[in-house]
Amino acid sequence: MALEKESGGLDNLAFDKNEGVNDRPRGKQEKTCGSGGAAEEDRNKPTYCVTDIPPWYLCIFLAIQHYLTAFGGIISIPLILSEGLCLQHDSLIQGRLINTIFFVSGLCTVLQVIFGVRLPILQGGTFALLTPAMAMLSMPEWECPAWTQNASLVNTSSPLFKEVWQTRMRTLQGSIMVASLLQILVGFSGLIGFLMRFIGPLTIAPTVSLIGLSLYDSAGTKAGSHWGISAMTTVLIILFSQYLRRIPIPVPAYSKTKKLHTSKFYIFQIMPILLGIAVSWLVCYLLTIYDVLPSNPSQYGHQARTDVKGNVVNEASWFTFPYPGQWGMPAVSLAGVFGIMAGIICSMAESVGDYHACAKLSGAPPPPKHAISRGIGVEGLGCLLAGAFGTGNGTTSFSENVAALGITKVGSRTVILLSGIFMILMGMLGKIGAIFSTIPTPVIGGMLLIMFGVITAAGISNLQSTDMNSSRNIFVFGFSMFSALAIPNWTLKNPDFFKTGVQEVDQVVHILLTTHMFVGGFLGFFLDNTIPGTKRERGLLTWNKVPLEDSSNSLGAEEVYDLPFGITSCLSSQSWVRYVPFCPRKGHRTQNSELEDKTMPQSHESEQLPSSTEINEIRL
Repeated sequence: MALEKESGGLDNLAFDKNEGVNDRPRGKQEKTCGSGGAAEEDRNKPTYCVTDIPPWYLCIFLAIQHYLTAFGGIISIPLILSEGLCLQHDSLIQGRLINTIFFVSGLCTVLQVIFGVRLPILQGGTFALLTPAMAMLSMPEWECPAWTQNASLVNTSSPLFKEVWQTRMRTLQGSIMVASLLQILVGFSGLIGFLMRFIGPLTIAPTVSLIGLSLYDSAGTKAGSHWGISAMTTVLIILFSQYLRRIPIPVPAYSKTKKLHTSKFYIFQIMPILLGIAVSWLVCYLLTIYDVLPSNPSQYGHQARTDVKGNVVNEASWFTFPYPGQWGMPAVSLAGVFGIMAGIICSMAESVGDYHACAKLSGAPPPPKHAISRGIGVEGLGCLLAGAFGTGNGTTSFSENVAALGITKVGSRTVILLSGIFMILMGMLGKIGAIFSTIPTPVIGGMLLIMFGVITAAGISNLQSTDMNSSRNIFVFGFSMFSALAIPNWTLKNPDFFKTGVQEVDQVVHILLTTHMFVGGFLGFFLDNTIPGTKRERGLLTWNKVPLEDSSNSLGAEEVYDLPFGITSCLSSQSWVRYVPFCPRKGHRTQNSELEDKTMPQSHESEQLPSSTEINEIRL
């Protein structure tokens, strides 16, 4: 299929790749993507479907693009987490944390593409676990000593300072590892399908929205270190991502048919966050070398200087290899485990929606139950690995990268696999992590204003499948949101109110009541499942029908979800496979295909349903 150059065609492309796409055999695409009658349907289909392999140069370019798309979300997690770990003034360790989270994200991406759900979906850090982690680290017994807040008093090489932050990190690691067992159990046991019957938009919307809203203090504090620089960063990201995203930049290109020529490169659509950070970073550097910014640490605006963090880049090693237990033997906090579990439940619900959106955009059939179970289970293994390696976070599917599939029209899982390998290599370059750790604080603050705002709006967008003219739904959502802001705020101001005499119980109650997303998600879940309402009113009818949409325009069979290396063929001859929820079964697939063929004439009815992309897509 040749690319469409009409209006709407180039709007959805990150770059002009006509020469690469037109060389592709037409027959192969028809076999993979299916056939569509109308030109409008053809225009909405991916150029490269999930099982296709684009030309090597296109694979490399798109792999880098996916890495850059996830860049902002991944690096912001360790930079925010460093506050709770008392690492504000240790840029070297911050750089190692960035290296570690990139390494683990790449490793989990490779595992997910090969053995997990087998869709082109990138794995990365999750803000759903950042919120309960910060709640745990804000408890009185984990508050940072006053001397760690003063850069002149911190000796990063002293055993005392190392013990202060490593104790917190080890406890956070162990809590994440234990909590991840819940996700592994729910995924590989097939329970995720049962749980999703009760988790609807009115549970997901407040939970996801409160992830962004609960971090307003961190974003405001960083942005407030120099409002001029942070405002410039915010304006630049908005300018690149919203106003200039359809404006291409001509770049030299070469193809067999056109030889040397110019091609359109949609740079603002691909990397708006990275460009905004780079320009602001450069401005801060110029203001630093000309001494426009104050050199006195006590003066306002000092944090915008690029020399605040000293010679961290020179001190960092060229190569580093993250490994499990690099910060010591993990410990476990019961309170931390329960808080992290709340985040994991939210993460699982989001991922299921991302799987369906990713399948739609990549030309694959809706994911069957065994693929979803396997995907959630592998994400649980990813959280276990992230805890063991010491990222201070877990892993989940990146909705931003799912949205990128709709922009580029390239849904090949080979691209995501290559992106995972690229992230692993970046995680092993110590200088890269050190460079990212030196980004001025107000530049990070400006980026967070955008990111947390998008996360909040993405959560609210889940309500589009519900009937918001219903007073029932307005009450459930409004009460859940407001209570999730009021209760944690009051609990933080009155930490000694809930005292049962058992320290472990007191810690669990404190963390749960100070985690905004848990309070909002729990109230939304409870009220939505107890207050009478129809499935259509609650939005469950649309959610349950999303997996059935457009099945006629996707791959004709589910071989895309089979395990690689002939594992499925070996297992299909075993009778016990039918009792394993995450294993594909040949006979089961054939029955599903026959059933789908019988119901094919009715498939057009689903076209009126909101697409999974509209429900789950997060875009800047």
